[in-house]
Parts: sequence; structure tokens; C-alpha cells
Amino acid sequence: MRVAYKECADAARTAEQLLVERYRCPEALGEFVAGGTVSANSGYFRFGSDTVCFGQCASGVPAKFVTEALHDARDHVMLDGGTVQLPFDPAQVLDNLRYERYGIASPKAKTLPANGFFRGLYYLARPLLGVSVRKHLQRRYFRGWEKIPFPQWPVDSTVENLLDELLLLSMQSRNIERIPFIWFWPDGARSCAMLTHDVETQAGRDYCAQLMDINDSFGIKSSFQIVPEKRYSVPPYYLERIQRRGFEVNVHDLNHDGRLMCDREEFLRRAERINHYGRQFGALGFRSAVMYRNGDWYDALDFSYDMSMPNVAHLDPQQGGCCTVMPYFIGKILELPLTTIQDYSLFNILGDYSTRLWKEQIALLRSKHGLMSFLIHPDYIIDRAARRIYVELLQCLSALRAEQEIWLALPSEVDTWWRTRNELNLVDAGGSWRIQGKGCERARLAYACRVNGKLTYQIDPAPHPAD
Repeated sequence: MRVAYKECADAARTAEQLLVERYRCPEALGEFVAGGTVSANSGYFRFGSDTVCFGQCASGVPAKFVTEALHDARDHVMLDGGTVQLPFDPAQVLDNLRYERYGIASPKAKTLPANGFFRGLYYLARPLLGVSVRKHLQRRYFRGWEKIPFPQWPVDSTVENLLDELLLLSMQSRNIERIPFIWFWPDGARSCAMLTHDVETQAGRDYCAQLMDINDSFGIKSSFQIVPEKRYSVPPYYLERIQRRGFEVNVHDLNHDGRLMCDREEFLRRAERINHYGRQFGALGFRSAVMYRNGDWYDALDFSYDMSMPNVAHLDPQQGGCCTVMPYFIGKILELPLTTIQDYSLFNILGDYSTRLWKEQIALLRSKHGLMSFLIHPDYIIDRAARRIYVELLQCLSALRAEQEIWLALPSEVDTWWRTRNELNLVDAGGSWRIQGKGCERARLAYACRVNGKLTYQIDPAPHPAD
């Protein structure tokens, strides 16, 4: 059984808007239209050899699991003049990825249910369990994680791959070789990196001053996410000391009991108190405990940005992942996804005391010009061996910054820039392109170029003149 596309004109408009949102390019991108009637059910299909999609499809039957043979919708794209006919709605597919609406990827995938008995029992006992006990339980639970087929480990850039392919199709349909756009990061930085610290225990709270000393030795500022209730006391002077030193304070859950996302009503009750603490702390950002999340509920949070969505969540109790390496809006909140492995998972679940995996992820994120976001807990780097690896990470990031390869920023600075860029416009001023809008002096003109069927980028090295 198949059903017709809903609001075909809106689907076409949305596809063009998606490209404008990503690239901040001129709106004359050609026309996208929906072709045929889509399947009644959503499922997995491919768009080319490397891009896995989840949604309804008009050209073939989507699969229930990603491990099945997947229909390739790319073979059914039609170009007619300046028109691109697609057999699916890109907006639906991207929302399914970013909001993790794609469900389980294979019959063997698992996640702890929000109201499950064992999950409740674990978090009841968790304060009494040391890391040495928890890591053995977690290793047992995560056994076989490396066989999870989707999202792709260790970095998934499905969202970027799909949008790049749509831009290529638009360029091909109009037979043009390059399109101007506003570069992703300020001052021509190739990528962006940010450091965050979730403070889980009193020991971690008491180690924050030493952690700031370590960060300051490399000239790197970071954010500290504070649990406002039950875990430890949060005296005003503690928050003031962090902020006075140029670091950032955000809210980390409410009490870190693992129940924030159990049900909507409980979440709404807790969100009121979380918002209160956000105002009290002067915090702009939020992260939930253990990376539990539900993007459809974020409208109750009164924050500028959130950091609870993992790019790939193979080693999190709530598996999944948002499949993007770039910030994106969930309603009024900007999501800054976690795109690298947490220190706890690296050290205690994988037993890897090295920067090898972090460096592999950095290379993949740099290749997509994405956001490198790191989560380092003060609680877990008190140990000398873990602290040594963290210092190696800081050395790596500091070297990339010195080479002008990355912009090292606070989460609030990333949030401010992404909102600024979202309001900038690219206009044709007598045969040359100019960027207009508040903050344009930090923006850079770039070009997306079609070379042998692939998309490449060129960045104008010259600062943009202020209007």
C-alpha cells in the first residue's frame, strides 16, 4: 500500500530551505519536486552507496532494519531542466535522523526503556557503586556494540552527506559548477572545537579548580555543567570562581537520577526547576544526565542551547545518534551535538588509555568541517593515567589552533556564531557577492564546487569588509 505525498509544494519548498539553512547561499537553487506516492510505512533506504535514510519512499519499499537489503532511491532521481524530482521528502528524512525517530537499526539493537525495572534499579543503586563495579556491568551491557550498523561508528555524517548530494543535484540540474555561500565558521576556520565538563560528584566538583589550571596552561576555556540538586552543594562562590576565570557554567540535569526523561509529565515538572536553576546560575546551556534525551520535549526548556544529543550513541544506555556533525535548531534551542567519545566510555568501557580514537574522530570531523565537541568529566581524570591522556588531547587541539585549522570556542560562543550566521544573507552587489547582516565582519565567502561529480569547498581568505 502506498499513500500520496502530503503537501507536495511544501515538500519542494522545504528541500530548498534545507540547503539555504545549511549553506546560507542564495535562494535561487532550482526547484525540488516530489515524484510518485510514498510507502505507507517509514523504513530504511539508501541514497547512493554511502548514505542511509529513514522515512517514506516513493520508488521502493523501505526496509524495517538497516541490516536488510536497502533500496537505492538515488537511482530514481530525475533531472528536468532546473528541476530535481525526488522520490522522498528530505525534510522528513533529516528530521528522522536529527530527532532519532528512526527506531532500532537491527533486531539485535538494545536500549534501556525509560520506565524499565532494571534501569530504575540500576540508578537506585548507582550512588553506592564505584567506577570499578559500574564499568564491569556496563561492559557486559554494551557487549557487541561494535556490530551496531547504524549510525556509523566512530563519526556519522549522514545529514551532511545527504545535503551535499542535494546541492550537487541542484547544481547539476542547472549545469553550474559552483555556488557561493557563507562559510560555516567565523574568520575562515576550517572546523570548530569545544570542551565541556559534566561535574557528577563532590570529588569532581572539588577538582574543577585544578582542571581549570590545566586548561589555562594551554589557553583553552571550557564549560562546566553543574548538577543543581542532591549530588553536591553548589555554593555561589563556586560558580563565581568558574565564571570569573572566563569559563562557563551550564545546568546538568536536575539531580542526575536517570529519571528526567521517564515520562512527559515528570519531565515538565522537573523542567520548571531546571529553568529556575538556569536563571540562578546565569546559564545559557543545558545537558541531561547520561545523555538521555527527547528532542520533541525541548520546548519546555528555557535555554539558548542544548548539548544532550550524541552523534553516535553506541556506548550510551539510550542508543541511537543524531547523525550530524553540525549544530542544528530544535525549535528555539540550538543543539550542539556531542561528536566524540566521552572520556568515561573511552577509559572505563573500552579500556583505552590513549588519544588514538579521539584523533581518529578529529580527522573525520575535520574532513566534514564539523564541530568537535568533547565531554571530559572532572570526576574521571583525577587519576593520573587519565589526566595524562587528557593533556595529550589538549596538546593536539592547541596545535590545530596554532595552525589555524580549528576555532576553539566556548559553547556559548558557538551558539552565538551559529545564530549570527543564520541571520546573515548573501547578496549580489553588481557582479560580486557580499555578505550582509550584523556580524558579517567575521563571516567568509566560500564556494561549493562541483568537481568530477563531487562537492569541494573553496574559502575566500580575505576578511569580509564591514558594511
